[in-house]
This record gives sequence, C-alpha cells and structure tokens, in this order.
Amino acid sequence: MVLEGRLLNLADPARGRFRALLLESLRRFLKDASVRRCAQKRGGEKEFVSWDDWMAEAPSHLSISAQALNSWSPEKVFDLRWAATVAEQALRRLREECESKGRLRVFDVMKGCLTAERSDVSYPKLALSLGIAESVVKKLVYRMRERYRSLLRDEVAHTVEDPTDVDDEIRYLCAVLAAGGE
Repeated sequence: MVLEGRLLNLADPARGRFRALLLESLRRFLKDASVRRCAQKRGGEKEFVSWDDWMAEAPSHLSISAQALNSWSPEKVFDLRWAATVAEQALRRLREECESKGRLRVFDVMKGCLTAERSDVSYPKLALSLGIAESVVKKLVYRMRERYRSLLRDEVAHTVEDPTDVDDEIRYLCAVLAAGGE
C-alpha cells in the first residue's frame, strides 16, 4: 500500500522524519481497519422479517384467501390480521382462565358461541354435549361472553394511548373482522 499509494509523495523532510510519517500512516491504517471490522451494515444487528413470510406464519388463525391477499391493499390485510390477533389474544386469555379453574372442556365446547349470533347458538345441543341443564348453559354462555368482552376491552386498552378511544377501536376492529369474513 505504501508503494502503490500516495504516501511516498507526502514525504517532506521539512514536515518531519520519514519514520514519523510511517508511524502515523500505520496508526491510521490500523484505525481504519478496526473501524471497517466493527462497522455494521445498514440496520446493524437487526434481523429483518419478510412481510410475506410473516403473513404466512402470522399468529392469527384467520384464513385469508389467496385472491383476497392479492387484491386487498397491504394496509387492509394488516388491519385484518391485527384485529384477529387482538381477538385471539383475548380468547387465549379466556381459555387460560377456564383451564386454571378446571373448565377447559366447557371452554372448548362453548368457544364457538362467544362471537356467534344468539339465534345461531343451539342451547339444547350444548346442554347435551356438556351433560348439564339448558338453563345452566345459558348462564355459562352469558358469563363467558361477558368475560370475553372484558378481556377484549383490556387487550384493546393496551393498544391505544387514550382510554376513551377503546370503544372506537373495538368498533373499528369489529368492522375490519366483519369485512374480512365476507
């Protein structure tokens, strides 16, 4: 590098000794080499996640058709995944609560009723499946829905800055989920 570079052209006896020039050149070379060795590419040690891979492996169990994925805007797909993830997080917490109380079977049988229309819920079928009275099933469905709504509000409250925005955010998430189900 000394012979190929401009270093020898910089040598001037009036500015100092040649040994000092070589020493300073070596110091700069070592410093530059150290900086290059420690330099990070743009983004540093951050691991980048492919949007397509994330969408394929997203925690949401919501299935979106390939046609919808190709025709919807990325923002719409993101909102739908976000809404589904928030709802599923609340559902997971409800499941854990039921499991801790020894009512996992009740949860498994009734989880489909949490978001279903009342007219779509077959209380006699649920009562037969659980081996309990229909009136008890109605109370259980009511309580589980109440608890699910409470957990959903709590999940949404963690995503908004102002607590007064919770209701608007829940309405928005419900609209997104309804649009995604079409």
